[in-house]
Amino acid sequence: MDQGTIFDLLSNHRRRYVIHYCKREDRPVELGELAEHVAAWELDKEVAELTSAERKRIYTSLQQTHLPTLDREGMVRFDDRTIELTENAADLEIYLDIVPGDSVPWGLYYLGLSAIATVVMGGLWLELVPTETVSALGWSTLVVALFVGSALVHVVQNRRMRLGDVERPP
Repeated sequence: MDQGTIFDLLSNHRRRYVIHYCKREDRPVELGELAEHVAAWELDKEVAELTSAERKRIYTSLQQTHLPTLDREGMVRFDDRTIELTENAADLEIYLDIVPGDSVPWGLYYLGLSAIATVVMGGLWLELVPTETVSALGWSTLVVALFVGSALVHVVQNRRMRLGDVERPP
């Protein structure tokens, strides 16, 4: 599948919610059950608070538009009532680097960290960074520790932000 098709599939929040719910449940799900959860997430309500009109609007949209699209592209098997993720849906993970709105993208963070490391290491080479209190090896260890610590935080945060791994979709 080409990137344009993948980005088109993931551009709609309802399709992402479908993938999230199916991954989280890890079993074939009924359309009504899926529609309730998608409606609850979309409207920021509990399932029990939904009106029948709200459920029906999402149900119809999923049944007529979103599930046939995902089925046609081989991401789900949809038989009019039951939805199940296919193995192809795992291919979408690489395109789902979810960055919370109040967060700095990891690429930008690592660029900044690399700039700081370059300044420190350059300062050590040019003997501009004091080595009386902290040795050159200590400064180098600090830089490496910053990268290792950052990478660990990055891995943990990414695992928490994957579709299907948390209660509500990120």
